[in-house]
Order: sequence, then C-alpha cells, then structure tokens
Amino acid sequence: MIKINLVAVGKVKEKYFADGINEYKKRLSKFCEFNIVEIAEENFNKVDDALVKQIKEKEGEKILSALKGYVIAMVIEGKKTTSQKLAAHIKDLIDRGNGVITFVIGGSYGLSDAVKKRADELTSFSDMTFPHTLFRLMLSEQIYRAFSIINGSSYHK
Repeated sequence: MIKINLVAVGKVKEKYFADGINEYKKRLSKFCEFNIVEIAEENFNKVDDALVKQIKEKEGEKILSALKGYVIAMVIEGKKTTSQKLAAHIKDLIDRGNGVITFVIGGSYGLSDAVKKRADELTSFSDMTFPHTLFRLMLSEQIYRAFSIINGSSYHK
C-alpha cells in the first residue's frame, strides 16, 4: 500500500482543525497509509531577519531528517496545480513505483533553502497565505480528493 506522509511544523491546537484532519486521515485509510509527522516549532520572543533565517534552518534540519520518498514541498512560490492535476500526478508517481510520497508544510517563516533543494518539486495552492493548521486540513482534504478522483469516487464533482 502506498504511504503518504505529511511533514508539518507545529502542532494543531484547534480541536475543529484536528477533527477535520482526523476525518480525512480515516477516509484515506482505504487508499493509502497516511501519516502525519509533526516537527517542533522554534519559538523566540523577538525576531529579526537573522533570527528568521536561524529558525528556518533549525526547523529545516528537523524536517530533512523526516523526509522519505518523493518529496513535495508546499510553498507559495511553487507551481500551482488543480485537484485533477494533483490526482494525475499522484497516480503517475505511484505507477512509476514510488512507494512513499511526502508532502511538507513549513513553519510560520516558511521552509529553509535546504528543504526546498531536497524537495523533488515545489507546489502551491495559491498566492494567498493561510494559517498552517488550516492549510494542513486543506492539504489533507486535497490528498483525499486526489485519491477519490484516481478511484472514480463521486466525492469529486
């Protein structure tokens, strides 16, 4: 069974987001093994540009150690996609023998350059900025939608 990993910085504190993510995790279980890896967020009281770089590098080191398989980094500057294209891409990756696909969501300041370089591709849903916990829910839903499209489910209309 294909493994889909979601590596994300920080914890989901809001119950309503956690409930939604868990619902999609449950739904995905019939298509794949869906795992979420939470990376501890670096917290500092006062942040300047130099500290932002340090934060991204420290979080990046932890992210790099969690990456497996084909890596898709979710970044605002990445290539935009649609639900149908994401589904086709995931199917293509599976058909080409990729047993593990890992999606990455950075912390408040984004992803380090090292993580972006390690990624096999950079993908974006929008030019907008979303709260990280909301985006984790959105990405979980889109992964479920992709598998629904691949399997001909009526979920995607």
